[in-house]
Amino acid sequence: MPIPYSEPRNVFHEQGEVIIDGPDGTVIAMTPEAALRTAGRLDEAALDELIARAQDKVGIA
Repeated sequence: MPIPYSEPRNVFHEQGEVIIDGPDGTVIAMTPEAALRTAGRLDEAALDELIARAQDKVGIA
């Protein structure tokens, strides 16, 4: 499993693309449409994980 990064990434737009400045010099370029879909998926996965953590703390299965 990859090591999770705890710092948010820098994101900007340039020449019609959305650029994500990733860890260790990694750069990801996406179309605006792909970036929006990815943002929604990130949001959903992050919320699901936070809910799972909260349920684990209170012992809900």
